[in-house]
Amino acid sequence: MSVNGTLMNYYFHCKRQCYLHGNRLNLEDNSEQVKIGKVIHEEKAADGKNTELAIDNIRLDKLTKEYLTEIKKSDADVEAARWQLLYYLKVLKTKGVIRKGRLEFVEKNKTDKKIVYVELTEDNERQLEAYIKEIEELIHQEKVPECLNKSKCKKCAYYEYCYI
Repeated sequence: MSVNGTLMNYYFHCKRQCYLHGNRLNLEDNSEQVKIGKVIHEEKAADGKNTELAIDNIRLDKLTKEYLTEIKKSDADVEAARWQLLYYLKVLKTKGVIRKGRLEFVEKNKTDKKIVYVELTEDNERQLEAYIKEIEELIHQEKVPECLNKSKCKKCAYYEYCYI
């Protein structure tokens, strides 16, 4: 499997999750959290144009003249979402499309949504290349990375795989 935005996100969130997904073990279809995220994406897509675009092996939430917007259900892991968006910006740049990034976090119990802006810099691009190489090495390992044993694991689609 080639690196994509989901793997980039998972790499920061949990190396084990990244490894399992990268080796085509998909347990997300049964996850309530993933289903909620998909509903949020569907609602946003119904709001307007330029939503849910597929380019190569990535899926973009929204593309406008100025921004590539990535929509997330929660701001629980901003760093993972940030690098996922930077990865998408890099892919777009290789296609000759230069945009700024916009992360939009839509919490279900909050009235205000959180927005984080990012820009693809030369330093970010170099770091992305290093992360892509690390992800490729990770998913080709023989051994599955260890469980994190953190509270966030309880909401993970891979919880049953890791703990039951």
